Amino acid sequence: MKRFLRDNSLTLAFGAGFLVTLLGQAVSGWQFFNSQQRAQGGEALPFLRYLSSSEFAVDVVENWQSEYLQFFLFIIATVWLVQRGSTQSKKVDEVGIESDREQRLGRYATAHSPLWARIGGIRTAIYSRSLGLLMGTIFLLCWLAQSIAGRAAFNAEQLANRSEPVSWVGYLGTAEFWNRTLQNWQSELLAVASIAAFSIYLRQRGSPESKPVGAPHDATAVEG
Repeated sequence: MKRFLRDNSLTLAFGAGFLVTLLGQAVSGWQFFNSQQRAQGGEALPFLRYLSSSEFAVDVVENWQSEYLQFFLFIIATVWLVQRGSTQSKKVDEVGIESDREQRLGRYATAHSPLWARIGGIRTAIYSRSLGLLMGTIFLLCWLAQSIAGRAAFNAEQLANRSEPVSWVGYLGTAEFWNRTLQNWQSELLAVASIAAFSIYLRQRGSPESKPVGAPHDATAVEG
């Protein structure tokens, strides 16, 4: 058990942190929602009912979709784009998908390579892009969920204000939807650009996201 915890500590720590903060968001969001309801003369919701509400759903998934968009774009962009001196970049002369030999595919695979890297054909082609495909799919599903939950929350507010509800397609054209979406996208893109640039000149001893403290600034794709 100790070895399992040590070997998986990064995933377990962030997974536990995710659950704690999700619960914190649920409780604080529930209290904030009910305070607004009381101020407007509306009905407060029990906690479990709030968890199934569109208000809670849209707040959660709008953050998820932007995070997975960040991962998807970063995974795909770093195949072709480089930043000299950054730990987040490949070496500047290794742009592209690289050869089968470099990627250990097909006849260049080893006995310890994943099965789908060894067998070739369509399965190897899919597996070679599986990380980007998964991140892109999760992003699209979260964005879809955000649009559906966001429309429900938007229409509830419209009805409370005695205004006409909108269709799903109509909601996709509203300022509210794009305000929710773009405020998350811009922060994720800024974060990626920041870590790519700052890792050129700044260091964090012992972190694989940083170069060794004594590495030159133009060293690229070097981990500490």
